[in-house]
Amino acid sequence: MPIRPEHRHFYPIDWPQLSQEIRFGRAGGRCEGCGRPHGRVVVCLEDGTWHDAESGIWRDGRGRRLRRPPALPVLAGARLTVPILATCHREHDTSRNGDRDLAAWCQRCHLIHDRPEHLRRRRLTYLRRKALGDLFLGPYPRS
Repeated sequence: MPIRPEHRHFYPIDWPQLSQEIRFGRAGGRCEGCGRPHGRVVVCLEDGTWHDAESGIWRDGRGRRLRRPPALPVLAGARLTVPILATCHREHDTSRNGDRDLAAWCQRCHLIHDRPEHLRRRRLTYLRRKALGDLFLGPYPRS
């Protein structure tokens, strides 16, 4: 995932090389959360279940092997995705770039990991907008 220009100074100078090493050296081109391969077409179901073409088995959202493959009616809702790996900070602290602080995750695992942080920021944005509305427009009308 590209780094926004205003956040570039938070990352080390060698970030592209470090990211490459984490994603393809340590993780071997697979998501460390669910095991999806980078850049390959994957068949996915709505619940996160996906087909691992290399081993020919179905896996759940965490990459564990399913005991039984999904039923045919469920497969009708399948979609094709191409997971792209990104190097992510586990604790959202860009100053910590050690091996334990970084992870190679696909978009789905990254969003699942960041969900609490996104909800926190969304709440703050909502409260800030409400406060600005109260400050400049007076209290909101009750409806």
